[in-house]
Amino acid sequence: MTQPRPRHRRLARPRGAIVAFATGAVLLPAGAAGPISAQDFDDDVVDLPVREITLENGMRILVVPRDGASTVSFVMQFRVGGVDEGPGQTGIAHLLEHMLFKGTETVGTTDADAERRLFVRIDALHDSIVDARDRSSVEESQIATWAERLDSLEDEARRFVVPNEYSEILSRAGARGLNAMTTSEATIYYVELPSARAELFFALEADRMANPVFREFHAERAVVMEERRMRVDASPGGTLYEQHLSAAFRQHPYGRPVVGTMEDLERLSRPEVEAYYRRFYGPANAVLAVVGDIDADDVAGWATEYLGRLPAGDRPPPVGVVEPEQSEERRVDIPWDAEPLLRIGWRVPDGSHPDNPALGILASVLTGGRTSRLHRRLVTEESVATAAFASIGPGSLYPGLFQIDATPIAPATPADLERAIYEEIDRLSRDGPTEAELQRIKNQVAASGIRRMQSNLGLAFQLAESASFFGDWRETFRVADDFLAVEREDVRRVAATYLTEDNRTVATIGREGTR
Repeated sequence: MTQPRPRHRRLARPRGAIVAFATGAVLLPAGAAGPISAQDFDDDVVDLPVREITLENGMRILVVPRDGASTVSFVMQFRVGGVDEGPGQTGIAHLLEHMLFKGTETVGTTDADAERRLFVRIDALHDSIVDARDRSSVEESQIATWAERLDSLEDEARRFVVPNEYSEILSRAGARGLNAMTTSEATIYYVELPSARAELFFALEADRMANPVFREFHAERAVVMEERRMRVDASPGGTLYEQHLSAAFRQHPYGRPVVGTMEDLERLSRPEVEAYYRRFYGPANAVLAVVGDIDADDVAGWATEYLGRLPAGDRPPPVGVVEPEQSEERRVDIPWDAEPLLRIGWRVPDGSHPDNPALGILASVLTGGRTSRLHRRLVTEESVATAAFASIGPGSLYPGLFQIDATPIAPATPADLERAIYEEIDRLSRDGPTEAELQRIKNQVAASGIRRMQSNLGLAFQLAESASFFGDWRETFRVADDFLAVEREDVRRVAATYLTEDNRTVATIGREGTR
């Protein structure tokens, strides 16, 4: 009987305005109350005891020793995700997220050499199947025979597999929350361990980075393909999200699905995936954040001993494709036997642009809580929607979308919600938010920062993301200062500048007559 493997969570469609503050967590000074200013945070950030370690192979490690529970949080972030995949490779980063729980030459197997010998035969059959389908000159019955033989050989290789040994080693050591996620721009692995077992993380991670074995490859690829069927092909929300991004980004890889297209997933081979891993998942492209009850000198020693000898690897080249400017509204209408959904996106600059903080505040003015404008109007007062969410995505390194998702309540239609949304945006474009709205949102940002700072894992995520994307862990706090410095006029200006008719892409899905 197959043992359950670790659940893998990934960031798909952002939900709620707070996503806009993902790189803007705020540390609230102890005892602070009332209006909050950027100056309040400066001393606290300087005092955050981050020890920075850079190994000779380029790996960056950030350590924050903390008193409290005898646990340590680890977040390993690789700066490689969906945007870095080449033609025909969509979904490769997400597939790797799954494969790296399969073990190594010594973990998860009783005989790695026997497995490898069978892999050669399995992969040759896969290549034959792909080639036959491309040429369309081989009978389907022959292809089916090869596919059955491939499955049989993979079953034979499975005789040497010790299921879930990697995760069980960590579980026996007291690990919690072992998980991973893939985004457009990153692949992230994380876990929490008792302080006394912290060295185990470095030993296992070094083995996983140096000696991964992508066993049960075709079975796991089938799991990913089924995930795509469930979350996209059979899901109105997933289909709407994917087709909306595809319409908004006709050239930039933000328009490609992180989960991959079915065509590409069917073709991906084990050697191709392994080569991609060895090129981009090395120390030079990794940031490790370690937060908790631990000594920074111990971390430095273990990191050097276990991770310092690994080959550096490469960083993905910057995405050179620039999405052409949009000059007119784009619309996507998807017939589907389901309740209607609405999704609107306006093109906005990347996360490092000076307008990004004001756009984040704008998202929260619209949907950040029960008193936000769209929630109050659409959900509370008019009862025409079950929910409305604003966010900025799908990433932050390149120009993206200011997005609004809304679900109408019959007899209201997406067109009814559109009109109401545009009316609220027009008001903000003319008058901006009130001073009370602005202060409420700044306090929300600060409160969310407190929660993340109180969590070792939350702080580790902040530090890893900031260092990986922007080169400096302090950037997350600088962005927080920028959010707190936003004025009413800034919010009015970005609403008027970006949330225009010619700059938007609108997608609807649902039954005929309801969308």
